[in-house]
Amino acid sequence: MKKTGCRYGTHRVISPEGVLPQAALKIDNDMDIYDNEILVDVIALNIDSASFTQIEEEAGHDTEKIGRKIMEIVEDRGKMQNPVTGSGGMLIGVVEEIGDALKDKIDLKAGDRIATLVSLSLTPLKIEKIKDIKKDIDRVEVEAKAILFESGIYAKLPKDMNENLALAALDVAGAPAQVAKMVKPGDSVLILGATGKSGMMCAYEAMKRVGPTGNVVATDLREEALELLLKNRFCHKAFSGDARKPVEVMNRALEMNGGREYDIAINVVNVQNTEMSTILPVRDGGIVYFFSMATSFTKAALGAEGVGKDVTMIVGNGYTKGHAEITLEELRESEALRKIFEELYV
Repeated sequence: MKKTGCRYGTHRVISPEGVLPQAALKIDNDMDIYDNEILVDVIALNIDSASFTQIEEEAGHDTEKIGRKIMEIVEDRGKMQNPVTGSGGMLIGVVEEIGDALKDKIDLKAGDRIATLVSLSLTPLKIEKIKDIKKDIDRVEVEAKAILFESGIYAKLPKDMNENLALAALDVAGAPAQVAKMVKPGDSVLILGATGKSGMMCAYEAMKRVGPTGNVVATDLREEALELLLKNRFCHKAFSGDARKPVEVMNRALEMNGGREYDIAINVVNVQNTEMSTILPVRDGGIVYFFSMATSFTKAALGAEGVGKDVTMIVGNGYTKGHAEITLEELRESEALRKIFEELYV
């Protein structure tokens, strides 16, 4: 008879003792499951954008070196958690086995195709082989196994869209769903890193929520990608800027909002040192939302204090109730958004 593990996976922690799997430096990735775990045959990993960017730059953009680095991390830690960014990503796969203690409690069966909605930074993973690396979409196709804990969340892959399309959206599901909860009619919203997956979905959702009296402004380095957002009415205005240059970004952002500071700024940039570009354009009492895994919360907290900004700063939780449904619904209701995602990420 198999043992029952902790619902949060602490039974898999090797070091340091007493922490949860996400904070652990090493976890047990033996694929013999406990009776309250789910074994998944992994098809592909979607590496977190900040993590993939860091690994790719360290590897000099060499695909073979990227693969070696990913294998090294998983062999060392028992999970895919970038030691520099601390972040992971998510995966798609096929349910291979469900522990007896879970079989009657969940709506899964062997053979179901799922996307795990918990981070790879806490997911026991064993990679046998890397089959392909798609650098343009941060995806790694693998022969691998992974384990989902009892507390782990997942989404069955929908039957009305390509699984790679669903994966691209579910990879960032927390961001647009949180925007749906946060943005109100009449708000002015600044989105930094707006041309990536999460940025586009956040912009689209913000446009829905601000109504006719609101203002959604998008910024990113890539001017041609911003044109795509404007053309498809995913934002009201856009400007090209380097989010590592806070005063320049602030000045341009305020120009785009009639000289007024913003109610909300959303950071989905995948590089470091963009905290102050997010904080400076926001009014006192406004909201600064950091979805980027490249964020330093020390820099954000001390930086806001240093410029005398009384703003509410929120960590972008990758989970909110109904986030998978909200995100997939965006692709169903917007033909333009779906087409862009199919062209860029499938």
